[in-house]
Amino acid sequence: MESQLGLIENSFDLRYSKWVHDALDELPDSFTITDPCIHGHPIIFASNGFLKMFGYSKNEVIGRNGRIFQGPETDRRSVMEIREAIREERAMEISLLNYRKDGTPFWMLFRMCPVFSKEDGRVINFVGVQVPILRKMRSSEMTLCENRVGIRESMFKCCRREVCSDSVFDLGHSSSLESVSSYDDRELEINEPCQASELEKTKATAAISNILSVLTHYSELTGRMVGRKRCCFLTGNGQLTASLNISLGRIKQSFVLTDALLADMPIVYASEAFLKLTGYARHEVLGQNCRFLSGMNTDPPSQFQIKKCIQTEQACTVRILNYRKDRTSFWNLLHISPVRNASGKVAYFVGIQVEDGCKNEEDKRALRPETRQLSVVGAVKVAVRGLSIRAAATSTS
Repeated sequence: MESQLGLIENSFDLRYSKWVHDALDELPDSFTITDPCIHGHPIIFASNGFLKMFGYSKNEVIGRNGRIFQGPETDRRSVMEIREAIREERAMEISLLNYRKDGTPFWMLFRMCPVFSKEDGRVINFVGVQVPILRKMRSSEMTLCENRVGIRESMFKCCRREVCSDSVFDLGHSSSLESVSSYDDRELEINEPCQASELEKTKATAAISNILSVLTHYSELTGRMVGRKRCCFLTGNGQLTASLNISLGRIKQSFVLTDALLADMPIVYASEAFLKLTGYARHEVLGQNCRFLSGMNTDPPSQFQIKKCIQTEQACTVRILNYRKDRTSFWNLLHISPVRNASGKVAYFVGIQVEDGCKNEEDKRALRPETRQLSVVGAVKVAVRGLSIRAAATSTS
């Protein structure tokens, strides 16, 4: 968990200047920023407006996935639409029933937008804006409010069952409330889809624009610029999408993915277990060739065997002496396998590391190294193949 929190802190600190938190805190809107490159796609920033709307503290939200705001009546189809938009790395807007910390449901307009790196075109963040959807009171509700306590401050209420409840209970008229606020009526209202008005849609659009302006400005100060649109040399080959990052993040073993289509085959993905094994941070690994793990006593014949298997696009397993960041050595039982896309072309190589000679209790109970390595190869191949199939289908539709 500690390493996960470190990744979340670095997610902002490495991309934006230190003043970005203060600038985002000044915005009045309810919004979150997530990082699809970290396992679990966690929230890395939550605005004050968001915390006030949902009733959570910042510590309760940062590091969590947005699923915690869903509940029993949240429409599964709407959730799937959001997931599909994340996989396709596109903006989307939808009405969604979410839940506050105290369990009360409410309808909101959810607008999401990807944030692209101008360096390599990858999606590095998603911004999600939440705007409560208001509805006009029913005539029965208006009559109740007029007869008992007067018209409330506003003719509009959030799309949930709380109309006049505070005022009625304060005056002891619980029976009157029950007559118009039965359980069945509450269920009916929650299940009735709420459509956002043009004003609410405009508010969400403006909020997205303001947030992206802040992120763009504070990324320019670090030289690692971001933007709303993918505006670089991205070709679809060799660039990890958010959906592939999420899929690979579910794999618990130590492994790296290298791009077979780029010069010197740089690492484009490194698992959490790999970072823990080697002692490196993710930003120190990405873009490097795997040779950086070699050292003075690394066996040249083993290195030649790896080079040969890559040239022939064949799988191989070698026992090689590698070095951690602190320069301590370890024997690495390394399995390398080509990963082909849907067209059959080798797009990546996956390298799975098992520390040879490690005899702690967890390793004694674990599967054999060969079995663990083959399971990783299979999972990576499924993720890459599935992504390339979806990309091909999208391009032909």
